[in-house]
Amino acid sequence: MADRPVLIVDGLNLFMRHFVVNPAMSDAGQHVGGFVGFLKGLWHLCDRVGPHKVIVVWESGGSPRRRAIFKEYKNRRRPQKLNRYYLNDIPDTLGNRDSQVTLIIEALRHTPVSQIYVPDCEADDVIGYVIRNMCKEDKFVIVSSDKDYYQLLSKRVIQWSPGQKKYITPKTLIERYGISAVNFCTARCFIGDKSDALPGVGRAGFTSLSKRFDELSRNDFFSVEDLIASASEKIEKKSLKIYENILENASIAKRNWRLMYLDTKNLSADQINRIDYSMQNISPSGSKIALLRLLLREGINNFDVDSFYVSITSCTRSTNDE
Repeated sequence: MADRPVLIVDGLNLFMRHFVVNPAMSDAGQHVGGFVGFLKGLWHLCDRVGPHKVIVVWESGGSPRRRAIFKEYKNRRRPQKLNRYYLNDIPDTLGNRDSQVTLIIEALRHTPVSQIYVPDCEADDVIGYVIRNMCKEDKFVIVSSDKDYYQLLSKRVIQWSPGQKKYITPKTLIERYGISAVNFCTARCFIGDKSDALPGVGRAGFTSLSKRFDELSRNDFFSVEDLIASASEKIEKKSLKIYENILENASIAKRNWRLMYLDTKNLSADQINRIDYSMQNISPSGSKIALLRLLLREGINNFDVDSFYVSITSCTRSTNDE
C-alpha cells in the first residue's frame, strides 16, 4: 500500500458544482466555467491531497438495474439552475454542459490522470467496486458531495466534499449524525433520498434513528433486517409511531437497500470487466504542449497551464521515482 492516497473523483459531481457558479467565458463568448473550474479544482486537490494516482470516474446515464427495481428512481431530478448573470441570453444549458464535459475528457487525456467510463453505470457503483474489490490495501480520498459514498468511509477511505470544503470521515458521521459509516446505508434506507426520488419511512431521520437504535452508532454492522426486528421488539415495550411506521413500511427499506448499497449486484459482468480493464491496462501519460493547443483552440486564456501541469505531474509521479 502506497503511503500517499489515490484521489478518486466523481467527475460529473465535481463538474456540476463549477458549471452552475463559475462565469468564465472563452474568447468566442462561450461559457467555459465548468471546464476551467473543474481543472482548477483538480489542481488544488492534488496540491492538498498529494495523491500517487488520480482517477476520474464519469457518470453514464444512470443504472437500468436500479430502474428495474424502482421505476421512479431519479425520475424527478430538476434541471440545474445557473447561479450566474448574463447580459443577454442564458446559453443552451444542456448542450453547453455536455460540450464542456466532452472538453474536460479530451483535456485530461493530455495529463497523467486515469479516466473510467462504463456505459449504463453510475459513478458511485464504479468507485464502490474499485475501493471494495480491486484496491483493498490502498488509501483513498473520494471527491464528491454525494452522501452515497459515506458507506465507504473507513480508516483508509475519507471523502472531500467540494460543497462543504472539508473532509468527511467516520468520526464526522458520528459527530454530525450519530451513525457509524458501516451502518450509514442502513439508516438511509429508512430515511430515503429525495435527490434520487426514493421515499423513506415516516418520522425516520438521522436524529430519531440514532436515538431509538443506538446500534447504528456502533462499528458492528446492523442490517435493515436487524433494525426491523429491533423495532418489533421495542414496540412491545413502548408504542411509538416510528416503530409502527418501520414495521408497516419494511418493504420500502428493504427495496432501498437494493438501490443504495454499493456492491456488485447493480453491475453486470461486462461492466465489471470494463472497470477491471480500465484499472489494469490504462497507463495515462501527459503532454503539456497538446493541452496548450487545446486551450488555444477553444479560446481559453484564463488558465495557468504551467502551474496546473506541474501540480498534476508531480503528484502522480510513480512512487518509485521519488
